Amino acid sequence: MTNIQHKIPFPQDTQAYRFPVSVKGVVLKESKVVLLKNERDEWELPGGKLELGEEPEICFVREIEEELGLNVKAGPLLDTWVYQISEEFVVLIITYGCYPEPFSEVTHSPEHKDVGLFTFEEVNFLKMPNGYKRSIQKWFELSAHQRNLH
Repeated sequence: MTNIQHKIPFPQDTQAYRFPVSVKGVVLKESKVVLLKNERDEWELPGGKLELGEEPEICFVREIEEELGLNVKAGPLLDTWVYQISEEFVVLIITYGCYPEPFSEVTHSPEHKDVGLFTFEEVNFLKMPNGYKRSIQKWFELSAHQRNLH
């Protein structure tokens, strides 16, 4: 260590606000995005809470398999944003693009009310946070760009 490193105090942020992290994936099938309806009657991306010691890319791959029964590979990081679900509950959302293995149908776990496939145009009219809409738009754009390169 240099002398400068010895003089810099460690941050004393143990009193800083902490909140959960939820890692979500944008799964596309034939120009439609897979969404789940939650207990607040909002549509959301599949995914879930990051567990201690878990890498974000592993988290959403695991959660998508649990929630939808789909196998996916992690794509690029799309967005991060803070979502205030209620006055008392705030969560950091991290979204990734997904490369799913081919599938014919999609189911959902009991923790959600419904599952649906929606076009990009339909997403604009759904009850869902704007952060999810931004992530979906970005993955649609990146996916279209990748198709045009091939």
